[in-house]
Amino acid sequence: MTRPHYILLPVSPLFITVSLCAAFLLNLLPWGGNVAVPDFMALVLVFWGIHQPRKVGIGVAFLMGLLMDVQNASLLGENALAYTLLSYFAIMIHRRVLWFPVLTQALHILPLLMLTQALQLLVSYVVSGHFPGWMYFIGSVVSVLLWPVVTWILLAPQRRAIDRDETRPI
Repeated sequence: MTRPHYILLPVSPLFITVSLCAAFLLNLLPWGGNVAVPDFMALVLVFWGIHQPRKVGIGVAFLMGLLMDVQNASLLGENALAYTLLSYFAIMIHRRVLWFPVLTQALHILPLLMLTQALQLLVSYVVSGHFPGWMYFIGSVVSVLLWPVVTWILLAPQRRAIDRDETRPI
């Protein structure tokens, strides 16, 4: 049985904005310092960097990074730098990644998310001298496990019906 191939409708800029705001709000939740909590903003930025690189680019990633810096009360520019590089690399590989199924896409996303966390860790270590341990990178693994769910949710408004109905215009 082959999987259905969807023809995607154009994405609404309002939906992109809502998804970025939702990711920001998920990062605002008090998770209690749990290392298994993914960086939802990084996950949504890499998704839109791969699926809509002309609409969500490096500038948006920089702005969202600055907002996350203010929210975390971290060094100004730490998340901005990490998200900018994440967006750049996501845009670089977006054509290649879209050829693969969702589970293989997740394996391509893992190094990007690990690089983002490593850069944040490096900046934090240079400033504070505190190394949180290797369990710090569990968030990237959890993000990769969430990739199929995030892809399904964020592509849902763009899918057309598989069985075409002649009474519908699209």
